[in-house]
Amino acid sequence: MCGITGWVSYRRDLTSHRQILDTMTETMACRGPDAAGAWVTDRAALGHRRLAVIDLPGGAQPMTVDTADGPVSMVYSGEAYNFTELRDELRRRGHGFTTDSDTEVVLRGYVEWGESLTEKLNGMYAFAIWDSRTEKLVMIRDRMGIKPFYYYETDDGVLFGSEPKAILANPLAAPEVGLDGLREIFAFAKTPGHAIWKGMKELRPGHIAVADRNGLREHAYWRLEVSEHTDDQEATVAHVRELLEDIIARQLVADVPRCTLLSGGLDSSAMTSLAARKLGEHGETVRSFAVDFPGQAENFRAIDVVPSVDTPYVHAVAEHVKSDHRDIMLDGSALSDPAVRRAAIAARDLPIGLGDRDNSLYLLFKAVRGQSTVALSGESADEVFGGYPWFHDERREADTFPWLAGGLTLGDTKSLLSPELTEKLDLDTYLHDHYLSALDEAPLKDGETGLEKRMRQVCYLHLTRMVNTLLDRKDRMSMAVGLEVRVPFCDHRLVSYVFNTPWSLKTFDGREKSILREATRDVLPESVANRKKSGYPGSFDPAYLSAIKQQAGDLIASGHQAMELCRTETLKEALAAPAEAITNQQRATIERALDLATWMDLRKPTITVD
Repeated sequence: MCGITGWVSYRRDLTSHRQILDTMTETMACRGPDAAGAWVTDRAALGHRRLAVIDLPGGAQPMTVDTADGPVSMVYSGEAYNFTELRDELRRRGHGFTTDSDTEVVLRGYVEWGESLTEKLNGMYAFAIWDSRTEKLVMIRDRMGIKPFYYYETDDGVLFGSEPKAILANPLAAPEVGLDGLREIFAFAKTPGHAIWKGMKELRPGHIAVADRNGLREHAYWRLEVSEHTDDQEATVAHVRELLEDIIARQLVADVPRCTLLSGGLDSSAMTSLAARKLGEHGETVRSFAVDFPGQAENFRAIDVVPSVDTPYVHAVAEHVKSDHRDIMLDGSALSDPAVRRAAIAARDLPIGLGDRDNSLYLLFKAVRGQSTVALSGESADEVFGGYPWFHDERREADTFPWLAGGLTLGDTKSLLSPELTEKLDLDTYLHDHYLSALDEAPLKDGETGLEKRMRQVCYLHLTRMVNTLLDRKDRMSMAVGLEVRVPFCDHRLVSYVFNTPWSLKTFDGREKSILREATRDVLPESVANRKKSGYPGSFDPAYLSAIKQQAGDLIASGHQAMELCRTETLKEALAAPAEAITNQQRATIERALDLATWMDLRKPTITVD
């Protein structure tokens, strides 16, 4: 796992701009704490920060292969889980290898198959290849968008990077945010390809972008498609189990310490249990980590998506699989520390407003990184198998994104923002237009009607508009501390298979995630197998709530520029409530204001709303 960046120019001599490339590369030092590298020619400059995971001595980048027609160079972030099979195939085709890294396999795969390499890759990846034979830059992102990739067209080429901060370190990219950028910040429904910053784009999942002297073109190499599901219930459950065992076995491959992130929910528990079995075959014990908060059982407040406390279920699984387990305890003073908020916002590059849930995730990953370099996560199983409550009630029929109808918003944006900005943003129209365009994309089976049709649409919306927000959060927070997080439930084989499984089969026992539960019940404690969905927890420590109220009060008193965007009356009402009586909406409003102010201090954006 790494951080990549680069610059292609057809009118400048980039050999005289090495310092700028180094500055771009250095912004991602946290993504690659083990090594830095650069490769510069007159037309192309590639920068790389490395987190060594496979072939520790041999995977240095940028990496170059010399061909008869000129060199082909690459910077690569991610993991190709089938690199061993691909290397064997390339050897049969006459390729020799000088390292044991998956990086060299991907690069030589491009030399052999060109852009068709994407058809063969299984993994999470974002990479850029400068092909001097044709003077073109080929940029590729994995099918589900697990690894980030951004680009910015210039007057004579393109800038790119794993994160916007790398691109913004180049003087050619202006840190400007317009109305559409603000709409993306305050709407909890990600628009594929949107990067917040004017002029910048996010390479869409499953897409390739090619830049040459004629400009830049982007096209899809993979998307969710409809296919006939012919397996009955028993065969479907068996195939899901078979896929999960293969996926987890592949994703446990690493030359560094590994672990799992365990929440005590069905997804992470099933993953941890299967990982324990696989490692046990080699005499190893799985290591697991969970987040917890002092006094959580006493202070906990149940909500729709978080109905129960995790810890009893976490411990039940840890005992069941005999994992080497550790709870990471985070108190209110740690979560409310402005330095922690600053680190979390710097990692995400966005004031997305998850408050203590982002702060705790950052601190959890930082603690895990002290003992492991690779962690497996249960992220995205809810989107794949239909785990959220609104998949199963009338909210799935709403004429909007189901999670918004389900109440999964980041506070009441209209009450947070000033009336003038609220009117200009017109978020209701923006979201509805975005929702309709997403529906138009959704593939449908011929003759599909009623509930089956609607649930295919609902699943598609989650897999293309919600999951990317969660994957981006997981990547940014983990890579900010040099931790590689792998997501087995995002394997495209599993995603495609379950997407095409009829909804009636996905819910054959009348519950959420029926197939996953049945496929893994034999490796789980009964209490966990039957547990309802419970999302990533927040802290209810009164000390945290008191601290953020004080910090928000200081914002208002100081006249911080973020207050020019906010409705201070709403903030003052939230601050007037006692910490023990503050509502979830008031809390979210305070956290969004703090996140927004922190982001503006860090990124110093030029915000244009006219």
